[in-house]
Amino acid sequence: MRTSVVICVYTEDRWEDIRQAVESVENQTRRPHEIILVVDYNPELHLRLKKEYPGAIVVVNAQEKGLSGGKNTGAQIASGDIVAYLDDDAIAEPGWLEALEEGFQDPTIVGVGGLTRPLWGTGHRPGWYPHEFDWTVGCSYRGMPTERARIRNVMGGNAAFRREPIGAVGGFHTGIGRSVQGRKPRPLGCEETEFCIRLSQRMPGSGMLFEPAAVIGHKVPAARATFGYFRSRCYAEGLSKALVTQSVGAGDGLASERAHALKALPLGALRGVGEALRGDVSGLGRAGAIVVGLTWTTWGYVVGSLRLKKKRVRA
Repeated sequence: MRTSVVICVYTEDRWEDIRQAVESVENQTRRPHEIILVVDYNPELHLRLKKEYPGAIVVVNAQEKGLSGGKNTGAQIASGDIVAYLDDDAIAEPGWLEALEEGFQDPTIVGVGGLTRPLWGTGHRPGWYPHEFDWTVGCSYRGMPTERARIRNVMGGNAAFRREPIGAVGGFHTGIGRSVQGRKPRPLGCEETEFCIRLSQRMPGSGMLFEPAAVIGHKVPAARATFGYFRSRCYAEGLSKALVTQSVGAGDGLASERAHALKALPLGALRGVGEALRGDVSGLGRAGAIVVGLTWTTWGYVVGSLRLKKKRVRA
């Protein structure tokens, strides 16, 4: 099994992050077939990377600007059987690639995602930050499976897919995710969620796998460890989910979210209150953040759905 590792990059401000990400891939126990660096509309960064990494394949994003276009470009360039994606601000543990590849031993599995742990830039996790909302910083969260299991979708910064199906279903939609920010930039996402659901819908019998042995650390800068970012990320997620449901339907598009909101979040809020009663005052902050996070995500979904409805009426 040959695996092409794709890292999408866009700014020289993350040069040290990129260096560490590439180094972590080079030091895997099972070496990748190739490393592909996709540069998003940044000629200076493209030139610098070509000089720094002559052994890697360094290309420019040939599609629409943004993460989805970069991922599609990487998949088109790749020659491996598997295409693995790693965020440019992540560090893969040595057994990451081997664990992802093992997940594809089942021929019905078309995508494998791993465990993503937060690397807090402040040096510690904010006391008020609920584990149930670690998805807001691109990490695995409480409520996900803890053992190997089939799931609806993987998380885009720590994922691998069979190469051929990516192109067969049209790749990642450039109309969803960080490439669609409008006049006021927002931390949008969900391009991998929509892609995974669409892939499963068009390939009946196929599935996605969560493999906890495929571990990476994802850097969380101090600016993203604030309540303001948390709230804006939740709202943006709601907007993105509206786009997802428009593409794949509300049934599949919100199935996991409903389960999380009805089970994991109430339990998390109760846990926070209980921890506060036992002396951990920050538990109240976590309980409150869960309530705020759910409210703002829901509100974002409502606003996004209304906007899409107005567009359809005008059309």
